[in-house]
Amino acid sequence: MSGPDRWSFLREFTAARIALGRTGNALPTANLLDFQMAHARARDAVHAALDMDLLRGQIADAGIGLEVAEVNSEAPTRHAYLQDPSKGRHLAADAELPEAAGEHDVVFVIGDGLSATAVHENAVATLAATLKHLEGWKVAPLVIAHQARVALADEIGAHFHAALSVMLIGERPGLSASDSLGAYLTYEPKPGRQNAERNCVSNIRPAGLKPELAGYKIAWLLKEARRLKLTGVKLKDDALEALPGGGAPVLGS
Repeated sequence: MSGPDRWSFLREFTAARIALGRTGNALPTANLLDFQMAHARARDAVHAALDMDLLRGQIADAGIGLEVAEVNSEAPTRHAYLQDPSKGRHLAADAELPEAAGEHDVVFVIGDGLSATAVHENAVATLAATLKHLEGWKVAPLVIAHQARVALADEIGAHFHAALSVMLIGERPGLSASDSLGAYLTYEPKPGRQNAERNCVSNIRPAGLKPELAGYKIAWLLKEARRLKLTGVKLKDDALEALPGGGAPVLGS
């Protein structure tokens, strides 16, 4: 049996699997079981379905006073969604959205993406934290989308004549995090937008970028996008430098 790995002190600085040690030519049993559990959590997150009752309860508890619409993408099943990503980028033919009722400053879409777990744990908190910084903005009805990819928000944003769209979506799970949420911002959303025309705030979760701080960053980017009339590679994220008191807080602390 081998002793502790000489680099084990580095593990306090990262969630990455480093300095795990070994027993003979294999991992120690505890670390092997931990790896297998993380892999199982990642698989469960990918295949889990959105819990609409949970989300609606969270929305009510957070006091988010938006009309809520529920839609599906063209992917009829989770299997089809995972097999053909393009189907997650378009609304199903029978999807129903509320009437546009004029132009909107922003529309928020919550999509399951590749981790419903991330949505259940972080999406509503992030949305609430963002909205509190958008006083006076005309916000479209909130859309919750099943089998969603990021580009689905382009079609939804165009429907609501929204100047900006924000897709809050579960990110692909890793073996260190199965609960990571991403926020994708697009100016003048419409079908055909490219990823270079978006901004992304990623790793939103308690152990990463906490929802409260993520909401501040998203709102800051939205305001800058509206002022500059663009998103994407030309919109630089200086949100943390603009925090009161200056400087960025320690993330995940």
